[in-house]
Parts: sequence; structure tokens; C-alpha cells
Amino acid sequence: MSAADAMIVFEHVHHRYGEGPEVLSDTSFALARGEMAFITGASGAGKSTLLNLIALLARPSRGRIRVDGRELAEIRGRRIAAYRRCIGMIFQNPSLLADRTVFDNVALPLLIRGLSGADIGRRVRAALDAVGLLHKEKAYPATLSGGEQQRVGIARAVVAKPPLLLADEPTGNLDPDMAREVMRLFLRFNQVGVSVLVATHALGLIRDLPCRVLRLSGGVLSEQAPDPAPERTFDTV
Repeated sequence: MSAADAMIVFEHVHHRYGEGPEVLSDTSFALARGEMAFITGASGAGKSTLLNLIALLARPSRGRIRVDGRELAEIRGRRIAAYRRCIGMIFQNPSLLADRTVFDNVALPLLIRGLSGADIGRRVRAALDAVGLLHKEKAYPATLSGGEQQRVGIARAVVAKPPLLLADEPTGNLDPDMAREVMRLFLRFNQVGVSVLVATHALGLIRDLPCRVLRLSGGVLSEQAPDPAPERTFDTV
């Protein structure tokens, strides 16, 4: 894969917290532009750490990381916030603001960017429509189910149309049906060109999905190619 084709590149990345053991050891992989892939592994295997390194929430002990052609080691100070605005982040807990409506929660990234009111309204409603929650725009988070709250979090992550989505255990608190729906949402965004990297321990949920799987164990990364069977799609999840 050429540098121009890669959204994420890890080259011999190591990471440890303080004097503890290495969480990531000599990790190298690439995520192509427009690719969707999963990171799996037991709790504590380093999945969240890998995503945090991409989001500049942590720095590697050694090694090199490039995202969308940018060397992360060169992004410092005020440039970090601008870089993060190019990434949609989705967590197990969507951390919605309880005193804001669904519309206002989704609008926050656009308000930070200083968009006009008309543009914000158009983009927020398009994002809510994409996750099936346009009818909930005036609702407050406490009135939503867990699955609905997670979908609001996804709408907030995609409302600014970032080229890259990172999701950390996004289905951990959801029932199986809603977990499948969340995975379908990721596929829909991926099908329009968004690169998607999902950390999950839900092996049963992703077993038959046509995406590459990166497995972390003992700080070491291994890869499993997607099953090429044409009939296996997210519609069968």
C-alpha cells in the first residue's frame, strides 16, 4: 500500500505507561483510505491505547504514526485540536450533555467550528436522519434508550463529515439487536468513503463481517484477512 492510499500507518510503534510493561510492542499496520477494520483482544490488551495514539490522546514510547499523510510526532500545541477535528470519536459511553437536547448535543462540533445557524441546522438534521433519530431532535438524553443515546453519539461524531471514524467498544452497553444496528451504521458511513476503525471484544458480532481484523494479545498485533465470501455482508449481522 502506498502512502497516498493509507489513512493510518503504524511503523514499529511501542507504548508503555510509566515503568509498566509494554502495552503495544513493535506494532506495525496500515488502514487504507475508505477501509473498515476491527481491533480485537481481551480487556487490557491495548485496543483503547491504539485508538488513543491515533487521536493524540497519548504519544508512543517509540515508533512512527501517520494519519491522513500527517506525521503525528510533528503535531503539537494548538495544532492538536485542529487535527482532532478531522476525526470522529465514538466511545462505549456517548457522554451526552444531559441539559442539552439531542439537536444541541449533535450540533456541538459545528458550533466549535463557528458554522452559521442555517448550516448547523442542515447538517445536524442530516446526521440525525442518517442514524434514524430525526424525530428525536427535541428530546433530552434521559428520555432515550441506551441504543438511541449511542446513535446520537454517532451522529455527533459524523456531523462534521470527518474522513476517519474511531470507535472504542461502541456496542459494549447495547443489546444484540442494537449492537448489530450500530455496526450497520458504521458500514453505511464506510460505504460513502469514510475510513472506520472499531475496537471491540464482541467476536461473535463481527465473525462473519467482510472486514479485516487486527488482534492484540500481549502487546503484539496480528492480522486476519476478511472472508471474501460475497454473500456475507452487514445485512446478515
